[in-house]
Amino acid sequence: MKLYLLEISVAFFKEGYPNIILRAVSVYLFMIIAIRIFGKKELAQLSVIDLVFILLISNAVQNAMIGPDTSLDGGMVAAGSLFLANYTMKRLLYKNKKINELIQGETLLLIYKGVPNMENCDKAEITIEELEAAAREHGSKDIQNVDLAMLEVDGNISIISSDFQKKGQYSHPRKHKFKGRLNQN
Repeated sequence: MKLYLLEISVAFFKEGYPNIILRAVSVYLFMIIAIRIFGKKELAQLSVIDLVFILLISNAVQNAMIGPDTSLDGGMVAAGSLFLANYTMKRLLYKNKKINELIQGETLLLIYKGVPNMENCDKAEITIEELEAAAREHGSKDIQNVDLAMLEVDGNISIISSDFQKKGQYSHPRKHKFKGRLNQN
């Protein structure tokens, strides 16, 4: 049994898997930093150009992660190291508020009582047209009817308006798919 484990250990290093792990984690961290630098707005509002960009980036960094090793084992090691790095990063962000704020950023106030906060809009690189579109998406006809709009850390714009409160008073005509089933037990 010990000899078998020793053979696996030697094969692990001989095949260059530590190099693949180091490359995959390096690319993962680079992508986190790049997305943070270029703005969280890009995460939630993907256009066709953004989708093509993401597809091309994933293809471009593939070779950087696994190098010349195109084997199934190499791909599995790279994917496994990415899952482990992602799990570790999420735990770190959950446990450490300062690192979370550094990497994820913080929410930004975009509109308060119908008045856009242009300083924060400029900081987030959000135009008035984008704010108006977000207001319409949330059922408000214009910015003046928006009580509060926030750019969340995930790139989404949350909007609360008096129009929303009026809509919330009426029950939705469709029934929820779980309604009734949960109370049967």
